[in-house]
Amino acid sequence: MSNSEKYRQLRQQYPTFCYESFHHSVTDRGLLVRHRFTAGSDIVFEPEMLIPNRSFVDFGRLSQRQYDTLVFQMGMIELVSYWKCVCSPKVVIKPFAMGQQQLEFWKKLYFNGLGEFFYINGITATQEDFMEIVCESDNALRPVDFYTDTDKYLVPIGGGKDSVVTLEVLRKAGTAFRPLIINPRGATTECARIAGFAPDEVLEIRRTIHPRLLELNAQGYLNGHTPFSAMLAFYTLLASALTGYGSIALSNENSANEATVIGTSVNHQYSKSLEFENDFRQYVKSYVSGSFNYFSFLRPLAELQIAMLFAQNAQYFNVFRSCNAGSKQNIWCCNCPKCLFAYIILSPFIEPAVMERIFGKNLLDEPAMRPYLDELRGLAPTKPFECVGTISEVNAALAMMKRRFCANGGTPLLLQDFDGTYDMAALSDFCTENNLSEPLQTLLRSEVEKAQAEFQNAVKGNV
Repeated sequence: MSNSEKYRQLRQQYPTFCYESFHHSVTDRGLLVRHRFTAGSDIVFEPEMLIPNRSFVDFGRLSQRQYDTLVFQMGMIELVSYWKCVCSPKVVIKPFAMGQQQLEFWKKLYFNGLGEFFYINGITATQEDFMEIVCESDNALRPVDFYTDTDKYLVPIGGGKDSVVTLEVLRKAGTAFRPLIINPRGATTECARIAGFAPDEVLEIRRTIHPRLLELNAQGYLNGHTPFSAMLAFYTLLASALTGYGSIALSNENSANEATVIGTSVNHQYSKSLEFENDFRQYVKSYVSGSFNYFSFLRPLAELQIAMLFAQNAQYFNVFRSCNAGSKQNIWCCNCPKCLFAYIILSPFIEPAVMERIFGKNLLDEPAMRPYLDELRGLAPTKPFECVGTISEVNAALAMMKRRFCANGGTPLLLQDFDGTYDMAALSDFCTENNLSEPLQTLLRSEVEKAQAEFQNAVKGNV
């Protein structure tokens, strides 16, 4: 049976998916949050989230109403990860009421955030017909004030180069900030340590997937990508409220706006895009609180510029990781498009011998990487379904690397037939469509200008 046929059958079998309730309590371990979702009488999901005790986290600073406002919204974004296994045509929200514009926000987020899921599973759906959302309660939550300081920044860390750049630029500027990590692993904790934070100085969120979902996945129910960054966005609101750090500085770049499937709106990185960021900011201001400032610090930049900035921080070379396949083992698997992209985008700025030490080999000498290279370069119908840069900057990075390090021979196997060009001026581009304050824009622009000048001097010395 095809997945598109399975989609139709599951919608008939499970016509209604319910957001039943949520619960939050302070335990001896910290703040425990649980949501409850059901699909028919035989499917119950109860995912949990824990924020462990920390000296800088005050669980008593929020009222019941404040907790309800934030935890309810967290349930709305958790919902989509569980709904997708049965794709019920009707979703019933029981805890609180929402108006039509709120519901339209959620439908847009779910639909676009599931764009890859629909595409990979061969499902034809529209934003109008894939889901109907209804609220059973008459009790609507109203926006509420929180006591936060927007001169203090929470910085979510994923363990890759992007969040390292945000950490280091803010650290060197003397900004008050604190790292936030969801489900800590080797790369995330090591990056925080190198930035100067002990484990008990990092805000942790421990999120667990309910085992029932994994059971259904194993049985052949529908599965696929969901908008993780949107989930992170709603979780950071609670983290901000509990710490008083009112600015939430993400590390999503301008490159995230490019579609994954060429010529369509299907984007693996939809919830990292400027469109989502703007929608989210407006939603929070209108329906949650005006006390939060959520934005992407690296939004003015492309991946190529971020790689240039990261290359100045050699202290992170041995600990950062951007490989999803190897994340549980905290390794570069060196056999996926994410590894290849990271290798390519850094290759103009870091000496080849150092690159090989970081990754364990020269990935551009590996014949098995050719299909991934074609996808990254735009020679295939789709880019990889990973968080990777634009087609143009991949080609620019390859051209830069080849000119700087291969001018006197030693061209890697996969680049022996590559003859691309690049414009050095692209490294000074600064997208003005962003949500940074003027001081932060000035700070970031200054760092880019200094890094570009150093890179240009290095290129002259190599060629």
